[in-house]
Amino acid sequence: MLCYGCFNSSPIYSYIPSPIISNRNKNLFFKTFPFLSSHKPKFTPSLSCSHSLSQIMDLDNNKDQESTSLFDFLSRKAYAPPSWASLLNPIPSHIFSLGHLPTPIHKWNLPNLPANTEVYLKRDDLSGMQMSGNKVRKLEFLMADAAAQGADCIITIGGIQSNHCRATAVAAKYLNLDCYLILRTSKVVVDKDPGLTGNLLVERLVGANVQLISKEEYAQIGSVNLTNDLKEKLEKEGRKPYVIPVGGSNSLGTWGYIEAIREIEQQVQATTGRIKFDDIVVACGSGATIAGLALGSWLGTLKAKVHAFAVCDDPDYFYNFVQDLIDGLKAGVDSHDIVNIQNAKGLGYAINTSEELKFVKQIATATGVVLDPVYSGKAAYGMMNDMAENPKNWEGRKGPLHPYRGALRIV
Repeated sequence: MLCYGCFNSSPIYSYIPSPIISNRNKNLFFKTFPFLSSHKPKFTPSLSCSHSLSQIMDLDNNKDQESTSLFDFLSRKAYAPPSWASLLNPIPSHIFSLGHLPTPIHKWNLPNLPANTEVYLKRDDLSGMQMSGNKVRKLEFLMADAAAQGADCIITIGGIQSNHCRATAVAAKYLNLDCYLILRTSKVVVDKDPGLTGNLLVERLVGANVQLISKEEYAQIGSVNLTNDLKEKLEKEGRKPYVIPVGGSNSLGTWGYIEAIREIEQQVQATTGRIKFDDIVVACGSGATIAGLALGSWLGTLKAKVHAFAVCDDPDYFYNFVQDLIDGLKAGVDSHDIVNIQNAKGLGYAINTSEELKFVKQIATATGVVLDPVYSGKAAYGMMNDMAENPKNWEGRKGPLHPYRGALRIV
């Protein structure tokens, strides 16, 4: 079994707020703190991320000549899909190198497993520091598309501690693009400074423009309308915005985890038959990750059964959403045939029972793996409960793989 996970380690940063936008003060679009009213944080490229977006595009315009530099990070390259995915349509033309890939796989010594069952972790938490997690793989394709369309800024949306929004803000700054985040929060704090905790700290450090909206308004208006309204506003100001949906989950973002399956295949081949993954177990929060894993495993040589644990909405919603994503790639397969989706929402998204939190602590103590309680914690909790209730279904399964999504910034 392969468990897909993504830790995120969080460094300590200094206090550098970014612009904050209140939904009730839309005319004050660049409302800032008084002592920073004329200050906008600048990104100074490091040696390994020294290309501006225009410089990267120039490399492509030169008949797709790729840089021969040893520093491939942030390079934009022509993309060739795995042979088994060559009939999908559309196929992305390019990909940006945003993550530190491939990420390693190692055995996860969980207690109380069914007989002869082994679990492994796919460590997508090690795909980078500020951008670590499953979002990086999607953004590699989404940012390449933004560049191809000549975007000068990025818009995306999510919860107040969205890992996707944090990763998008960092990726945009890497490419010298402005980033606009619409963040959902409680009505009582929508007009207040959201603070410098967790992902907000990183977003504000890199200068993302943050608009807060209440959960009630979010539910009434919807994420698509909210991002489109902001897009129209920016276009009237002469900007060229590129909209990325919640979680980076669209058919293009799905390619991130189709490509991840190719990576896993290569890692399995390197073991010369010593390791085989019968199952992939993963948390499901927006849909594209499980769509890519399930479609890639079905099309490719891995042929692992994909189990997704939904931490929000419900299985029916995600079966339909995944179907829309794979239909967008003309895959010709029913989502019910390639993924098993179970409910792991519990009390609600980002709300935990005492049993779930106790489980996270126990796993950390027993294995050294610190699960985040929102995604990987609930998925692993659901997996272990299913193993306890239905041990015969898991006995002898070789290498359930858990892709570790990880999000320590929100613990």
